[in-house]
Amino acid sequence: MSDAPEVKPPVVTPVRVVIALCLFAPFVAMLWVGAYAKPDPAFIGIPFFYWYQMAWVLISTALTATAYVLWQRDQRARKSQAPVRSQNGGVAK
Repeated sequence: MSDAPEVKPPVVTPVRVVIALCLFAPFVAMLWVGAYAKPDPAFIGIPFFYWYQMAWVLISTALTATAYVLWQRDQRARKSQAPVRSQNGGVAK
């Protein structure tokens, strides 16, 4: 028998989809320049082009932190569901 660990295909869960959306949203928002390449509406004298980008700095931080927390929670849940291995390499009953 081989001592190589069993390789399983990646699992797509709703939590992982939310994590991906949290990390993907800032890229879409910043790369779609036509949506914010305008001077109006101004906020306290700052053109929209600038304050929109600065707002996404804060939004991206919050989304990345959310993705991190969800990922940690998902990893803890997966570890708690994993079968327990006995000392000789077999699955404990």
